Amino acid sequence: NAGSDLDAIATTARKVDGGYVLNGQKTWITSAPVADFFTVFAKAGEAKKLTIFLVEKGLPGLTVGRAIHKMGVWALPTSEVAFNECLVPDTHRLSQEEGDGEGHLRKTLAEIRIITAAMALGVARAALAEAVRYAAERQQFGKPINRFQAIQMKLAEMATELEAATQLVRYAAWLKDAAKPHHKEAAMAKLNATEAAARICDQAARILASYGYAMEYPVQRYLRDVRFTLIGGGTSEILKLIIAKEVSR
Repeated sequence: NAGSDLDAIATTARKVDGGYVLNGQKTWITSAPVADFFTVFAKAGEAKKLTIFLVEKGLPGLTVGRAIHKMGVWALPTSEVAFNECLVPDTHRLSQEEGDGEGHLRKTLAEIRIITAAMALGVARAALAEAVRYAAERQQFGKPINRFQAIQMKLAEMATELEAATQLVRYAAWLKDAAKPHHKEAAMAKLNATEAAARICDQAARILASYGYAMEYPVQRYLRDVRFTLIGGGTSEILKLIIAKEVSR
């Protein structure tokens, strides 16, 4: 349950003959109810350094909880995973050296942030498209509402925010693919894209008015789904701390 605080990771791996015994738990594990394998970062050795293990579903001592009922992103079931004296064989230690997991975890988190930012862009793009479609069809005072300057301003701001966020995400992804440092840029991309996506979805719902609140229209789903991107991979507040630390070096 450490969340974004890597130092607070409490899952442990105790060395025994032939493997490691894992103890600990984590609540918000995406896709846990349908996963066949789990990548686990646990503190091992006297130094209690993070070490990576591959844990197969069904091992004694591994418990996967019921799926948590979330407000959105229903296609990604989430649940708790707990280890109680779970024996993992030596062959399932992914770390080359005991305790080398922290660097890998930070790289993984940076990649997750880029992916989550891209997810947010997809939701925002769908919300903008729905707003544009509705504004062209909805008639008020004898003309489509996209003829009114107030709606035009909203659409322009939404499109501009989406394009700017897209370019930052692409830049972070390019840095990652080029094997260049991208810890800061990944955090920036996620912070900017997810916050922009949340605003775009909100504006889309405002343009649709009552229909933006109706379950028959997709914008309500976009509003619910975009909330996930603000949390997964690190909250906006955590990302700001990461960015501030990077720019202050």
